[in-house]
Amino acid sequence: MAQRVAVSDGANKKVSRVRVAVRLRPYMGTQDEKNEGSCVRGLDSKNLEIINWRNATETVKYSFDVFHGEQTTQQEVFLSVKPILPHILTGQNASVFAYGPTGAGKTHTMMGTLNQPGVIPRAVREVFKMVNAKNEDEGWDYSISMSYLEIYNEKVLDLLSPGSQDLPIREDKDKNILIPGLTHTTITSFSDFHKHFVPASLNRTTASTKINQRSSRSHAVLLLKVVRTQHAPPHRQQTGKLYLIDLAGSEDNRRTGNQGIRLKESGAINLSLFTLSKVVDSLNSSTAVRVPYRDSKLTRLLQDSLGGSAHSVMITNIAPEYKFYFDTFGALNFASKSKLIVNKPFICETVAVPVSALPVKRARDGQEAGRSGTEPQKKRQREEKKTEQDGSRISAHLHSPSEPSVMDRLLALEKQVMNGGDKDKADDSRKEIQALKEKQRELESKAMLYNQVIGELSGVKRESAFKNSLAPLQRKQSTASKGIKQQAVVQPLQGQRELLGVSQLLPLQTSAVVKKQSVCAKKKEKKLFDQVEPPEGKENFIEKGWESQIDTSVLDISKHKILQILNSGSLKELKGLQLIGDKKAKLILGWREIHGQFKKLDDLIKVEGMTGKRYPSFMKANILSVMGY
Repeated sequence: MAQRVAVSDGANKKVSRVRVAVRLRPYMGTQDEKNEGSCVRGLDSKNLEIINWRNATETVKYSFDVFHGEQTTQQEVFLSVKPILPHILTGQNASVFAYGPTGAGKTHTMMGTLNQPGVIPRAVREVFKMVNAKNEDEGWDYSISMSYLEIYNEKVLDLLSPGSQDLPIREDKDKNILIPGLTHTTITSFSDFHKHFVPASLNRTTASTKINQRSSRSHAVLLLKVVRTQHAPPHRQQTGKLYLIDLAGSEDNRRTGNQGIRLKESGAINLSLFTLSKVVDSLNSSTAVRVPYRDSKLTRLLQDSLGGSAHSVMITNIAPEYKFYFDTFGALNFASKSKLIVNKPFICETVAVPVSALPVKRARDGQEAGRSGTEPQKKRQREEKKTEQDGSRISAHLHSPSEPSVMDRLLALEKQVMNGGDKDKADDSRKEIQALKEKQRELESKAMLYNQVIGELSGVKRESAFKNSLAPLQRKQSTASKGIKQQAVVQPLQGQRELLGVSQLLPLQTSAVVKKQSVCAKKKEKKLFDQVEPPEGKENFIEKGWESQIDTSVLDISKHKILQILNSGSLKELKGLQLIGDKKAKLILGWREIHGQFKKLDDLIKVEGMTGKRYPSFMKANILSVMGY
């Protein structure tokens, strides 16, 4: 049983604001062709100023959580990230991502070099250091795993498995973001991490531009998952995740000289960063109806980090040269908006339910039922009485004696036609006879169908209550005048017979006996079948041993039809299945893309959310739906 535990701070629920650190890259003369100097200057450890482009004699000041100047070391940058790392050991999420224009030093900040390691290797080393420092007497076991991916041209690619295809991004019932099919590799030490991380980093897409010799062409995301399990009951399990993200930089293609595939990559990068800015604006707006996380793979993945459940740190990298002025100015504005975002962290914890608790619960339920006296019995009696009333209402509807006698009217009309008379009146009489015949057939069809349905569902083969036990009368020769054309007319039956207390439901003898039901009659029968609720048979059929009462061939055909929809059905067709909503239909499509078609219906259990308990209900509902129940 999984439960979400909110992080609290005294009497108030604690929220975590996105911490923003700004790092100024050292001035590079080669990037300043006009030798104009630096356009940005640090004031202290939190404040900086930039030249106002509208008026060069003025400056615009910014204040952040931390400001790292040009002489800042990699270790000092890491110290601004370190405070959020302990949270992942207690089942919470944390996120660190580098943002800024291309060539501002994001990859150097996150990855570093062999002599100057960046945030990622230092953070992983610190996590192992904290886990090893935990005393075993505390009663917790720790397990660490890693995943590494890139978002390239709006495709999620697994860097630990280079041959993989585009992976989907999903959201579970607890609003946690996950990626089905992503490789999770268990690591036990920093050297083990280094062995997997370095080759995977070489798989990341990079290219040379006019501004940067090794420009990142994708957003890289390293996921570190820490799971700690309690030794003693109730065997709690807490899962914390650390996202370490190196974003690709925004690019001005007029300066980078991108063409062809580089231009396409640049377009995808700029579009995702533009969506990221829309997300930040929506989070800071009190009137925003929707936050556009789903408009981009990047923002979908950063949903936990921005306005979600993670403790987040954003490192904004900026360049001091005037040629990067507008990129730097835009990055600082984005950073100042991001620091206003508030996240709501919680502990992701799973508690195992003891098996011994289940019989106790059933016994407790039995005791409560015993204390309630005869309430269950009274409830059953009320339901049975209601069912009987429903059946009687249907019967009354079919056999209502309040309508004028159809038979009496037929007798009068036929007598009028056979005696001759006015031609117009005779034509009107024949038309009325035809209408009465149709009405009689409809009533008779409904009555016979009702009797048939009740007999089949109750499992009793019985004679139709509407069977005509008297021989039909022979039709007499018409003695109408020669001026009237001879037509087939309805000959009245001998006497009126009582059928379930209703006299007008009698089979009519016509000159032409219709042996096959018309399409209209079949539709009426189906409608009546849907309306009829038998008092006992159908409920027992569905509730008690429903599968054993179905013919094997019919059961196999129904299962084959369901399997066909699962393998080839569109999203709309999958949502048409019973107990399958929009979310489960998308999960089935995602599973089908990764694993191929379902070989058998039992494979459906492997789809997320389709547990062993939910699967039988799904089968029962859909098989009965295919059969028309």
